Amino acid sequence: MDTLHIKGGKPLTGTIPISGAKNAALPLMTAALLTDGEMHFENVPQLTDVRTLIRLLTELGCEAEVGNGSEETFGKSLRLKAETITSTTAPYELVSQMRASFWVLGPLLGRFGEARVSLPGGCAIGARPVDIYIKGLQAMGADIEIVDGYVHATTKGGLKGANFRSSLVSVGATHTLMMAATLADGETVLENAAREPEVGDLAKCLNAMGAKIEGAGTETIRIEGVSKLQGTRHPVLADRIEAGTFAIVAAMMGGPIKLTGLVPETIEAALSALRAAGADIEVGEDWVTVKREGERLRPVNVVTEVYPGFPTDLQAQFMSLMTLADGPSEIVERIFENRFMHVQELARFGADISLHGDMALVHGVERLTAAPVMASDLRASAALIIAALAAEGETIVNRVYHLDRGFERIEEKLSACGAEIWREKA
Repeated sequence: MDTLHIKGGKPLTGTIPISGAKNAALPLMTAALLTDGEMHFENVPQLTDVRTLIRLLTELGCEAEVGNGSEETFGKSLRLKAETITSTTAPYELVSQMRASFWVLGPLLGRFGEARVSLPGGCAIGARPVDIYIKGLQAMGADIEIVDGYVHATTKGGLKGANFRSSLVSVGATHTLMMAATLADGETVLENAAREPEVGDLAKCLNAMGAKIEGAGTETIRIEGVSKLQGTRHPVLADRIEAGTFAIVAAMMGGPIKLTGLVPETIEAALSALRAAGADIEVGEDWVTVKREGERLRPVNVVTEVYPGFPTDLQAQFMSLMTLADGPSEIVERIFENRFMHVQELARFGADISLHGDMALVHGVERLTAAPVMASDLRASAALIIAALAAEGETIVNRVYHLDRGFERIEEKLSACGAEIWREKA
């Protein structure tokens, strides 16, 4: 397995372009199954998860062509055409590699009236059940059986519009049900829907395809079904988690680091926490500059919440920042159970962290020292890199394949700002 090597303590300054968001690209790619027309996406991040979904879509019969993309971005262009689908079965071998593969259930069922999709299985950061997806599709008239680990869904005469209130806020279920509803007969109302920017980005693309969606980005989404959707062009939304991660890097190392090509309001919760920690932040139309001078970081308490609250996907990174704060901070995880697996690895740097149920108490220390560490999941990988950048000595980060699922060429972006970081191939 590849490893990352980082020599800490190097001052970081420069500009980092923010890539397209994995969490936006995946549902957009899935939406290609809703039409026989060509879909053209720009700013598609070069990530393992994106490549996995391309494999699944081609397995179903979709044409896929990756292009060079824009010179201004790291991402690629992607052409998808699902004119001739040869299978409506998403196999375990691929769905088990990435939970977002399960989202093909909605588009396949909406367009073809049937889908057979493997259950995605467990997750390193806690259970994420798919019962909301199933209940929502059943409310729209789907007949669903679970046989041999597969969800087998069919409809008689197509999906029907329905009112469905989710028992909890689920981004994946909102994506899936919204896509399915675009081709349903009548109006569908999704209540307690996810409000994440990626949901709004998907709705914007679907509307460009001919869908009739209102309210995306609020708790109530209304979808008036149409008989057919067409192809379109769509740029992938900038990655707010990547942007928040690099903003935390700048606050940790002092900066200034300018982040470009993002939507600043999508990371306001993170920026607010960084201001409280002592960072100076300047915000433009599509850029943010973060720096910190002088005093030690101030301790800040955060609680992870659904959007627009502090994101769970930045919890591990912010905890790394607080390891060097001048005092104790409390970090409460309200979204996922078992998302403190990075705590024991941060302790290897000399961090002082104790766990109390869903709360981590972080007592800031004056310095961190390098150590060999092991990433447990995608966001934990970034947290370890942040700690390593500040630590004295050379850190080796193992299991960086997690990192490649959600951060596009992170070592290249950090190196451009002065970090001494390199990858060693297995």
